[in-house]
Amino acid sequence: MKKTAPMKESFMTDAALMILRLSGFGLALAHGWAKIERFLSGESAQFVEGVARLGFPYPTVFAWAATLAELVGGSLIALGLLTRVAASFAAITMFVAAFLRHRLAQQTLAFFGVNPVAADVLEGWGNPERAALYLLIFLALVLMGGGRFSLDRLVRRA
Repeated sequence: MKKTAPMKESFMTDAALMILRLSGFGLALAHGWAKIERFLSGESAQFVEGVARLGFPYPTVFAWAATLAELVGGSLIALGLLTRVAASFAAITMFVAAFLRHRLAQQTLAFFGVNPVAADVLEGWGNPERAALYLLIFLALVLMGGGRFSLDRLVRRA
């Protein structure tokens, strides 16, 4: 078996981290931007009420925190600036979305027939898949950082 040269392996790892980081733009544009528009247009009541139903105190504050974690955090992740910090906040937000809002654990148990749930209840919970995927990506970035092709790397050099 041929062994990969360390330089090539490092390049591939950094390229993979950059690809993972680009998912931050998806989070920022598809989720954070829509939420910030709702806040700025005064149409955020439904989102704030949803946060309150999850049991968070000060739901408006937590709704804003989630919005900023998605919009600002996603942008920072994509750029590779403060990657680990931004990915931490984004991961927490995605954990809440996947496990509290969309009830990933309960849906998984229902899928395997361990704890059957009515179809209308499942539909009301929504699909946790996207939040779970973002969560895994952001946890990887928390562990690995932004890599060589990130602004973090440039800032450290200065």
